[in-house]
Amino acid sequence: MKYDFNQIEKKWQDYWAKNQTFKAENNSDKPKFYVLDMFPYPSGAGLHVGHPLGYIASDIYARYKRHQGFNVLHPQGYDSFGLPAEQYAIQTGQHPAITTAENIKTYRRQLDQIGFSFDWSREVRTSDPSYYKWTQWIFIQLFNSWYNNDSDKAEDITELISIFEKEGNANVNAASDENVDMFTAEDWLSLSSEKQQEILLQYRLTYLAETEVNWCPALGTVLANDEIVNGVSERGGHPVIRKKMTQWSMRISAYAERLLQGLEKIDWTDALKESQRNWIGKSVGAQVEFRIQNSEFRISVFTTRPDTIFGVSFMTLAPEHELVSQITTPEQQAEVEAYVEATAKRSERDRMADVKTITGAFTGAYAEHPFTKEPIPIWIGDYVLAGYGTGAVMSVPCGDQRDYDFAKHFNIPIPNIFEGVDISEVAFADKDNTIIANSDFLNGLNYKEATKKVILELEKLGCGEGKINYRLRDAVFSRQRYWGEPFPVYYVNGMPQMIEAEHLPIQLPEVEKYLPTETGEPPLGNATVWAWDRLKAEVVSNNLIDNENVFPLELNTMPGWAGSSWYFNRYMDANNENAFASKEALNYWKDVDLYIGGSEHATGHLLYSRFWQKFLFDKGLVPVDEYAKKLINQGMILGTSAFVYRVEGENKFLSKGLIEGKNVQPIHADVAFVNASDELDIEAFKNWREEFNEAEFVLEEGVYKVGRDVEKMSKSKYNVVNPDNICKQYGADSLRLYEMFLGPLEQYKPWNTAGITGVHSFLKKLWKLYVDDSGLKVTNTEPSKDSLKTLHKTIKKVQEDIENFSFNTSVSTFMIAVNELTAQKCTSKAILEPLLVLIAPYAPHIAEELWSQLGNTESISTAPFPEFEASHLVESSKNYPISFNGKMRFTLELPLDMSKEDIEKTVLDHEKTQEQLQGRTPKKVIVVPGKIVNVVG
Repeated sequence: MKYDFNQIEKKWQDYWAKNQTFKAENNSDKPKFYVLDMFPYPSGAGLHVGHPLGYIASDIYARYKRHQGFNVLHPQGYDSFGLPAEQYAIQTGQHPAITTAENIKTYRRQLDQIGFSFDWSREVRTSDPSYYKWTQWIFIQLFNSWYNNDSDKAEDITELISIFEKEGNANVNAASDENVDMFTAEDWLSLSSEKQQEILLQYRLTYLAETEVNWCPALGTVLANDEIVNGVSERGGHPVIRKKMTQWSMRISAYAERLLQGLEKIDWTDALKESQRNWIGKSVGAQVEFRIQNSEFRISVFTTRPDTIFGVSFMTLAPEHELVSQITTPEQQAEVEAYVEATAKRSERDRMADVKTITGAFTGAYAEHPFTKEPIPIWIGDYVLAGYGTGAVMSVPCGDQRDYDFAKHFNIPIPNIFEGVDISEVAFADKDNTIIANSDFLNGLNYKEATKKVILELEKLGCGEGKINYRLRDAVFSRQRYWGEPFPVYYVNGMPQMIEAEHLPIQLPEVEKYLPTETGEPPLGNATVWAWDRLKAEVVSNNLIDNENVFPLELNTMPGWAGSSWYFNRYMDANNENAFASKEALNYWKDVDLYIGGSEHATGHLLYSRFWQKFLFDKGLVPVDEYAKKLINQGMILGTSAFVYRVEGENKFLSKGLIEGKNVQPIHADVAFVNASDELDIEAFKNWREEFNEAEFVLEEGVYKVGRDVEKMSKSKYNVVNPDNICKQYGADSLRLYEMFLGPLEQYKPWNTAGITGVHSFLKKLWKLYVDDSGLKVTNTEPSKDSLKTLHKTIKKVQEDIENFSFNTSVSTFMIAVNELTAQKCTSKAILEPLLVLIAPYAPHIAEELWSQLGNTESISTAPFPEFEASHLVESSKNYPISFNGKMRFTLELPLDMSKEDIEKTVLDHEKTQEQLQGRTPKKVIVVPGKIVNVVG
């Protein structure tokens, strides 16, 4: 009977779907285990072989936990809002919902053919109104909450209003905007409704504010920092500028300390935790106020080194700082404005990374030193960021490399305040043993003493205080896109109002164009039915807007991370129409036991989702404040790219072996045109792109050899391998095993299609262990000791490997076991049946088929994981080498508990010993129990 993997895999995939084999129950006597993958964005290209790596690993673990008797939740869905679908809609005019649905269909087919044990009854799509209804609902909860620093949690905004009504805000310790004015209860009660709402926006956890954003004119939208690469948009490579816009923001900064402390109780990778710690960026220091000469303005600065305040020789503001335009003198105005305009074209990431280029402009204004009262020149420089700290630094060139370089470049004086430090070397002595020398105020004090004294004196002078600062900034939550969650917001007299929860979801309207309007409004500005009738509680035509009962709706949409910040909770009760998940389901599943996904989400999704979880926990909506106990970052499967070499200025290509010393340009060729010997199909390449139709190819030994390099697998590099082709040619089980066999899960490793033949051959050998030309050859014979030993050492190793996520070594173990059992001519069901359970998480289709042929009527996924019995690995005998005068002549297996006397007698009585001695009596017999026997003769 032949191993027909295509027929077998289709059969069992249909069986699993029909019987909902992997459906999890919300109420079960079994212990729960929740395995989660970061859900995919369904692009038009479908999956390549690099995408399933993490899914295969999580699927192995989910199947393993089922074998262990757990009620396993292993769901899947789609992060289906986003910019790529919208860009495609702009290019083709096809609605993003249509292309997204088509892409999801492709993804689902590909995922199913790889044999994942997903509970598809819980599928979520972030672009489905039944899902984003609850994203909108959570947004409303955030809007109606504030962060109480005293209780260290989010509370209902009505509690804050009650405080304002009774005592004003003087005693309110809240996360809020910096520029909140003080008011009494009487003041509050005398304010108009609009003014009260303005004040509340300064406290709400989601709020409207004018914010510096990354604006991409070509895409017509704001971009997050991680959507920008080298100053241009990741999508399309368009220029990005810094621009002030009124945006919705999330007050994630309120949770900075809790996000930092929460890392201590979760089992995430050290690298990922460190990324989050750096992003949160906790610093302890002082807030210092510098008065601007001849002005009512003050510049607020945060510094971690208040002890260096006597070394301040200039101040530097971010070019976007709000005071720049107000303090710049007329003489400096043109230079400053030109510099601000140039800086707006550089992303924050580029500015942070560029430590070599020194640029800046003098404002003409001076600040006053709080202690010496000396004038301090105020400059602007793009190495200072508006969003970090206060957007201003007190520059101490003898204590900071960038300040030193800036001062040197612009010939600003550099006072030296550190004793024994050569300022030309900018050595900057370690803060713990620095002695402050050149200031009478701090002379002789060490760092800690000096810091304490400076802070106390600043507080006395009323121009500073000790402070903890965080790099983490509030997250901009608006996008000028069409294909995203609509805000459940309408505007009355310019103030945002929330739509009542019972009227959700507010669904995306139809628009004729997906680009911004001619007047610069977001794409929803093209909608003609996009107004809120407060009386009818429905979306109506814009023509009906009267600002009495019908009001304009929000034109921005939510960012891509909105739906991904809580989806793991929705999976727990995905079909609930009355809540994002029931209390019962949330309390049963609680959190994710194992989360697998890419490290590129360390400071995006994984930080924002932790913030949302902590907020939901504060509101009593979820039972835990960290949603994932353990997280593993899978590595990346790299593609092996192919290159052809075009002679510069000619349409001529030289074969790889002919390019040395030649002026050639390497060009990516589609790997589909290259065979295993690195030979190019020249005709296919010529027909691929029009500009190559008439190209000349210079061959070596009659063929054109391409160059090879290992790179990220990507459509742009034409090195993508489609899993459809692999599954068709070798089967899904081969694909699964090969991806695990490539190397440790966390590492990057190159794909080589030729290598898959090895694991495919293994599966055929496994099949032959159970089946021959006549059919099933498994018997009920008693297993041999050798076979039991093989089985149990395999059980032990595979269990250890799975628990340690060392899936690559399990595959090697399976190969060894099958080779040994084949050599032993094992046909015993007592061995071969449990072996299938070990292999099933890795190669589920062949395991299901052979399990069925053994007479089992239930899926192999219901079978218990085999128990390891150490006794089968304990050696009861020893294969002794029998030597004569030091030369080994034969071996003899003897019990390990045999006495030396019995060993000697048994050896001497053996017929082969008699042959060696030929009637002679040996002088002595040396017996080392458990090792050797040597007959000296």
